[in-house]
Amino acid sequence: MRNPTFAILAAAVLFVAACGGTAAPSASPTQANQLTYGADLKASNEVPPITDDEKNANGTATITFDLTRDSAGKITAATAKFDFSVKDLTPASKVTLAHIHGAPAGQNGNVLVNTGLSADTGLTGATVTFPTKTGVTVDPALMQQIIDNPGNYYFNVHSALHGGGVVRGQLTKK
Repeated sequence: MRNPTFAILAAAVLFVAACGGTAAPSASPTQANQLTYGADLKASNEVPPITDDEKNANGTATITFDLTRDSAGKITAATAKFDFSVKDLTPASKVTLAHIHGAPAGQNGNVLVNTGLSADTGLTGATVTFPTKTGVTVDPALMQQIIDNPGNYYFNVHSALHGGGVVRGQLTKK
């Protein structure tokens, strides 16, 4: 007499083989471990907009995030690499700070990720290019929030004349 359990198991194996698969596909797509965001920096984006000698200042920022994820895809660690430049300042302008703030366009927010630029290491001139800064730690929960809604965050560059910021731009995914 044949074993009915064996017959059912054999039929299931043949069915799976006939369907062309050996395992169910993964429920979640592969998630990137490196993400790049940009910001179009303008003096007119500041709140309030800049209207004096630095009103024509503009530039770009590129921020590359390197992520570490657990087996479920949750971010467990993150670092940032910053590249930015600002032009059309005055020859005497001094860029003193730069960082990511949390707030949508038209609002000011708190500093969340600092580039490490300070008044002591500031850059002077009508055009400044920040030397690439790597390895800046980003809180994993904050990183997930930036991924979920980059428009709620902005990159801001401050000058000696404008301690609250001379150019800014909302983050956009590249």
